[in-house]
Amino acid sequence: MMSVNQVLRRLKSAAVVAGLSLSLLLPAGQAMADAGFQRWVASFRSVAAQSGISGSTYDRAFRGVTSADPEVLEKARYQPEFTAPVWDYFDNRVHEQSITVGREMARKWKPWLDRIEARFGVDRHILLAIWSMESNYGEILKNDQVMRNVVRSLATLAYGDQKRAKFARTQLIAALKILQRGDIDESHLTGSWAGAMGHTQFIPTSYQAYAVDADGDGRRDIWTSIPDALATAANLLAKNGWQGGQTWGYEVRLPAGGKFPSGSMSISKWASAGVTRANGKAFPNGGMNAELKVPDGRSGPAFLMTKNFFVIKRYNNSDRYALAVGLLADQIAGYSGMVQDWNRPFTKLSFTEKQELQQRLSQYGYYDGKFDGKIGQGSRSAIMSFQSKAGLDPDGHPSLEVLKRLRGQ
Repeated sequence: MMSVNQVLRRLKSAAVVAGLSLSLLLPAGQAMADAGFQRWVASFRSVAAQSGISGSTYDRAFRGVTSADPEVLEKARYQPEFTAPVWDYFDNRVHEQSITVGREMARKWKPWLDRIEARFGVDRHILLAIWSMESNYGEILKNDQVMRNVVRSLATLAYGDQKRAKFARTQLIAALKILQRGDIDESHLTGSWAGAMGHTQFIPTSYQAYAVDADGDGRRDIWTSIPDALATAANLLAKNGWQGGQTWGYEVRLPAGGKFPSGSMSISKWASAGVTRANGKAFPNGGMNAELKVPDGRSGPAFLMTKNFFVIKRYNNSDRYALAVGLLADQIAGYSGMVQDWNRPFTKLSFTEKQELQQRLSQYGYYDGKFDGKIGQGSRSAIMSFQSKAGLDPDGHPSLEVLKRLRGQ
């Protein structure tokens, strides 16, 4: 008697010979889902036409897109239980490697950064920090496990994710317009699972609003043209009110026991209330308004944020994101890092030490990920497993204490 696998193989072979669709051999639920997705694609054609998308563009965009992307739906459903503590967020983004590569990119792209800075008035180091934050200076674009077909991703969300359907339909129309204009061809129209595209990760509608052809080739190509990508980011910041020649903010010290109002007031008023710069220098512009932020609580580092900080938030509406961009930009520019560290309950590792930590965890069978120096859930789980076996408190922290114990194994 033939096994189930043998039967399926014979059926598949027969189907190919007969010219039948292999989708007929899929489980009923999967086949029905694919059929439903194909009906949605067919029906959305008229919606796209009403928005000015030609039939030829639509057909070109959806050529080969016959099913929803299950990984996109999985990522859309995933709600991470772990909320990174403030030190974890910054340690994974502002570190020796991101600073060193940023300085290398500043040298490599200096002629273009000169032009972009002159045209838009946006500090080059801010642009480099955004590039690092968004795509690790373009490295993420080389990762096929992350980058996917934007049309398929957005169509998947529009079809299968009720919460994001409206957003996805709007972004899909915008993506089709990008394709129709000829800025990129369909094979290179790639992005994240949610449709963020290129070196500086623009969603299609933001791309339409801010994309720039900096290199003058007639295409606004943020996927393969670094000048276009950086200029597009600069254009977004400039159009949202970036103040050229001004900082994003200052690390400060607060007087003991002081109580401060919320909201914005002039730096001179903050100074009169006892707020000083953490590095001991004077504030250069007392008339500038600023808002106090204490992302790690009153006992942690404190910052006075100026208007440019809030302009960065137009790129990503997160205090942590904007602060990470500012801190990374300053260090790429050659300034020192924070004076006061975060309230971390362990001794911090350098970036290379975190890579060593991952390597040693892998050596002893606790970790099977990349040695990238970034401590995500996989690294934390591996650390916890080792700590439990070693009789330590399984807190998952990438500490010097854990690394020393691993070195002694």
